[in-house]
Amino acid sequence: MGLFGSKSKTLVGLDIGSSAVKLCELQAVGKGSGRRYRLQKLGIAAVPPDAIVDGDIMDGNAVASAIRQVMTEQKIKARDVAISVSGQQVMVKKVTFPLMSPAELAESVRWEAESFFPAGQGLDSYALDYAVLDERPTEGSMDVVLVACRKDKLEAYTSCVAQAGASAVLVDVDVFALQNAYEVNTAPGGSDEVVALVNLGAHFTNLSMIVGRKSVFWRDVPWGGHRFTDKLMEDWGVSREAAEQLKMGNNAEGRTPDEVAPSLAAISDSFADELSRTIDFFRSSFKVDRLDRILLAGGSSKVPGLTDVLADRLRVSVDRLNPFLLVELDDRSVDPSAAREIGCAASVAVGLALRQVGDR
Repeated sequence: MGLFGSKSKTLVGLDIGSSAVKLCELQAVGKGSGRRYRLQKLGIAAVPPDAIVDGDIMDGNAVASAIRQVMTEQKIKARDVAISVSGQQVMVKKVTFPLMSPAELAESVRWEAESFFPAGQGLDSYALDYAVLDERPTEGSMDVVLVACRKDKLEAYTSCVAQAGASAVLVDVDVFALQNAYEVNTAPGGSDEVVALVNLGAHFTNLSMIVGRKSVFWRDVPWGGHRFTDKLMEDWGVSREAAEQLKMGNNAEGRTPDEVAPSLAAISDSFADELSRTIDFFRSSFKVDRLDRILLAGGSSKVPGLTDVLADRLRVSVDRLNPFLLVELDDRSVDPSAAREIGCAASVAVGLALRQVGDR
């Protein structure tokens, strides 16, 4: 299976995360520049702890059960879905090649990919795909994004989808889906505006750097929202379920969000350090001397006080990405309160639902 698909068809977006499966179905309204989207279905189902660890599926039956649950609850008739992957077994790289024919590019990509994989691993172990980002005839060059994912990881995810009675006809990457959700919900900014899209998941943070509406840098950082949960369990002796409630700003097991705020602030500081290092690496590598704003997505982005800590430490505007800002809600099939509750945690699912097989 190619990572980008092969034929044109609207799909159901299915974000299989370490803590939950999120589902989104959109309907396109209008054509061309006037096209907009209407939210038809939106749902979420919890994934048991340790069913997915560091992006790897450890309990396929539990994951398939969560997929089946959310599809049943939302009465999804379509069987074709788009899913995405991330983590240490997924690699994304932008490469500049001389202008060349499609056949020449395909061969050049294979040669380039050989230096892409860890020592002792090669094309036999990975699924590889690529897409042309930009062609510059006057310069005689072209930018190409290469994506590779271990075949066993792809098989694990697609097998869970099949076990749930659906078909993963397109496999995307979290950072690309995140960018899709951003683009459809954001009015064009300045030609050189620099934006960091940050998807804070349970075990990984996906970072996409946007310069003038173009994504130029992608990174999966092994830092996730489970660290908030673990800290609360350690400091306050609460259960995992209570810690999850507390980090979302709810009372649990006799503790209040205000009471545990110092623990949350300590982990927020740690995340600010990690994010700052990664953004500094991007700025030095790409000779970008500023950052205009950060947009947070993912369930853990709703941790109380996190946006304030990041804004203070990184000296930049920090907001949460609203994946439904410019998306109409069909209130006959979607509860507006559910859309508000899931909020930025649905960003990747929305980005996947915008995809059609065959997109590049």
